[in-house]
Amino acid sequence: MSSIIEQKKQIVVEIADKLKDSKSTVVVDYRGLNVAELTELRKQLREAGIEFKVYKNSMARRAADAVELSGLNDSLTGPNAIAFGNEDVVAPAKIINEFAKKHEALEIKAGVIEGNLATAEDIKALAELPSRDGLLSMLLSVLQAPIRNLALATKAVAEQKEEQGA
Repeated sequence: MSSIIEQKKQIVVEIADKLKDSKSTVVVDYRGLNVAELTELRKQLREAGIEFKVYKNSMARRAADAVELSGLNDSLTGPNAIAFGNEDVVAPAKIINEFAKKHEALEIKAGVIEGNLATAEDIKALAELPSRDGLLSMLLSVLQAPIRNLALATKAVAEQKEEQGA
């Protein structure tokens, strides 16, 4: 009997560590997805380096309490799966949101973004943001625009002087 309790304690510690270490966590209700759809979702998440696991709600609630995320407990009812993203903040939300658009049975319930509780709406808003690479390319194009305009103006002045000199 004692070994079962120890195993459960270890699982609670494991979940608590994942909640602390992940940059973003998304809790979903996967009721209504068939095995093939769930396998496809797991594959997409795994390719992005995101861990997707199903835990007992009682253990997940204890872990949430341990890391002072008790607000997450309201979402931990019914069949849930939790996606933990350790590298990219946006990736779990983006992949799950895109999958939910194609499969209405998947419901985003709540999440944690960099240690702060997030509602389903917050997760969906995060999913609509461009990726980090997309944001960096936007910033780069904004920074390059003045230099590009200066180069074009300089070229136009040079061409005009050549025409006048000829």
